[in-house]
Amino acid sequence: MRVSILITVLAVVISFAKAYDPSPLQDFCLAIDDPKNAVFVNGKLCKDPKQAKAEDFFYSGLNKAGNTNNDVKSNVTTVNVDQIPGLNTMGISLVRIDYAPYGQNPPHTHPRATEILVLLKGTLYVGFVSSNQDNNRLFAKVLQPGDVFVFPIGMIHFQVNIGKTPAVAFAGLSSQNAGVITIADTVFGSNPPINPEVLAMAFQLYVNVVKDLEAKFKN
Repeated sequence: MRVSILITVLAVVISFAKAYDPSPLQDFCLAIDDPKNAVFVNGKLCKDPKQAKAEDFFYSGLNKAGNTNNDVKSNVTTVNVDQIPGLNTMGISLVRIDYAPYGQNPPHTHPRATEILVLLKGTLYVGFVSSNQDNNRLFAKVLQPGDVFVFPIGMIHFQVNIGKTPAVAFAGLSSQNAGVITIADTVFGSNPPINPEVLAMAFQLYVNVVKDLEAKFKN
């Protein structure tokens, strides 16, 4: 019951904000993979609205914890236009984030969305870093259950579970497909790799250290 109320609140809050995605010019544009008798809107093909059904606006499963057995000890369960076709052109999506003790959602950005996060369980240390023009200031807080924090669009941000027990958060994003760029994976795990000498100068590291990092993040 508590989860459903918080999800509803997130949806209402973001619905009042101006979405980053273009506004639709019809009631809905249900994403579809079949190109026959479809139009292309916001990166998705749309089926005839007359064929819409409740399932096009429905997803089940956010009550289930994600698998945090990985290197960063966290899991993000995404509900965007790929899971709910009816989100196409709506400018909104949702994620559930599970954190094992001391797990983290590592520094990353969403190129197309602002994020508003509410903590349901556990204790998180969260924050974002502003742009170069703002002198890369860190804005950070320790969150307790019921606390809310906003990560502005495009800002590098993170969450860390600083507790000894699992943590759970939900977040709304102002895009049907916010995108995600994980900093370490992108910089050191690009395909093909960035020239190690470039990264060595950028990060003030020895070239061999960069090569070791690229080997670690490869694939």
